[in-house]
Amino acid sequence: MRDPVITKWLGGIEPAWTMLDQESLAALRYPPSPVFGPIRLATDLTPEEIQRSAIARNALILLRAAAAGEGLKLTATGNLARAVVAEMCDRTMWPGFDMADAFQYNKVINEPDFLPLFFLRHLVAAGKLVRRYKGHLRATPAGRKMSREPNVRALQAMLFHMTFWYLDLGYLSRGPLDGWPQRDAGTVLWSLSVAAHDWQTPERLTRLCTIPVGGLLDRPWDTTSFATEAQILQPLTWFGLLEHQDKEREPGQVVARRLYRKTALFDRFLSFDIQLPTPGTPRH
Repeated sequence: MRDPVITKWLGGIEPAWTMLDQESLAALRYPPSPVFGPIRLATDLTPEEIQRSAIARNALILLRAAAAGEGLKLTATGNLARAVVAEMCDRTMWPGFDMADAFQYNKVINEPDFLPLFFLRHLVAAGKLVRRYKGHLRATPAGRKMSREPNVRALQAMLFHMTFWYLDLGYLSRGPLDGWPQRDAGTVLWSLSVAAHDWQTPERLTRLCTIPVGGLLDRPWDTTSFATEAQILQPLTWFGLLEHQDKEREPGQVVARRLYRKTALFDRFLSFDIQLPTPGTPRH
């Protein structure tokens, strides 16, 4: 019998992953592979497809700047210097991030204030594509190699793999749920592949695509949807795999809610070797 707290949280929604059997659900816990396994990432993106991904597109800008001259100047604390951040504000664009609105009250912009850039710099560092050297951020030999053809075509796959299976994305939501839902990234991504064809709210996608865990669902406010949007949906828009639009504000609502759906790049970039059970066989 289903936990009554989970039943209340689901609100009549049947999660997409319940279509899977135990074997498939277990298989989705393994990291992706370019050639085999349950989750596969395309490593042959075209230049046009790379441009649809803010992560890949802006990583190339950052890597090539870090490969020029002495590299990018850092502060004493290891962040990008304000002059570098200002330049990156001018050179990069991020879906859902309005530079003018975000920095209208800032006389100067520090790297942690510019969350997408802050995230990207840590991501390429985690992938050993850049390193600190004498007060500058420099591209490593691996970083220089990945910023040139034909390796650029696999850059999205490398950074995507690092993001969802190696980085701690709890930072993006201030870590309220101790690794949830990122630890089920494969299951969530497969569920999005079958459930996010049409515009959906973060609340509905959370219930369709994540695995509920007791103790996380009966909080005073919906931390699960907040964590899913911050750790899964927002990064996927940066990778060009989801798109969003603002829902019309309701009376008294201060911030517009967002709706999300898959882009064409989602199914081009992500594929799954998962067989659904035949009718009559046990499912999860």
